[in-house]
Amino acid sequence: MMKIQYVLLVIASLSLVQCKEKAKSDKQNSEEIMELATNETKGEEEWEVLFDGTSFDAWKAYLKDGMAEHWKIEEGAMVFYPPSDRPKGESYNIVTKEGYTDFVLSLEWRVNEGANSGIFWGIKEDAAYGQPYETGPEIQVLDNQRHPDAKNGDTHQAGALYDMVAPSEDVTKPAGEWNSCVITVNYSEHKGSVKLNGIDVVTFPLDNQEWDTMVSASKFAGWPGFGKFHTGKIGLQDHGDVVAYRNIKIKKL
Repeated sequence: MMKIQYVLLVIASLSLVQCKEKAKSDKQNSEEIMELATNETKGEEEWEVLFDGTSFDAWKAYLKDGMAEHWKIEEGAMVFYPPSDRPKGESYNIVTKEGYTDFVLSLEWRVNEGANSGIFWGIKEDAAYGQPYETGPEIQVLDNQRHPDAKNGDTHQAGALYDMVAPSEDVTKPAGEWNSCVITVNYSEHKGSVKLNGIDVVTFPLDNQEWDTMVSASKFAGWPGFGKFHTGKIGLQDHGDVVAYRNIKIKKL
């Protein structure tokens, strides 16, 4: 009997140690990402805060007046919880109330296991376009390890300019951990880029023959509005999975 009690005590002690180590690791990861984001956005006076962890004031539902349902504010992050009873054809994509042209966008994202989402720019909010992706190019947000889209080629993996430019390497954190992402869009210089967790992973052309050639070789070939609007809204995608964003800032160039 004493042996059994001793074994149970050892198991309980090991479990407690593992829980403490995981909590310590999660906290350390969060602190590292926060530090990285802070370093990326030095010179706060130049930045416009799009989400400070307390208010959706800068956001709205795509093609609607108010904020989309099922986005909640939790522990300083905006979290999307897809409904189990989604009406047919209904989506809960959100966009900024203001439009932007040349900019640097800094944010952090976190996906649940197997989740998919995306960050758009250049969205034309018009009833002629039923979804943000009809006009706005997308930087992919994904659980590379579990979501099947990651197996559909490198241009569908996290950090990619979706279906057009693959990341140079996979530097994503595991599902459940925060990733720092900085997106630069500069039409005046005809170039854009993506930095993920402090690493430059994607560069791409803008508004030139290289861009047109790239689009023509993608799934967006022939889409009349895709990538056509230099000034447009920033958007976050409802792809039917739980996803979170925080510390969203933008700097006009």
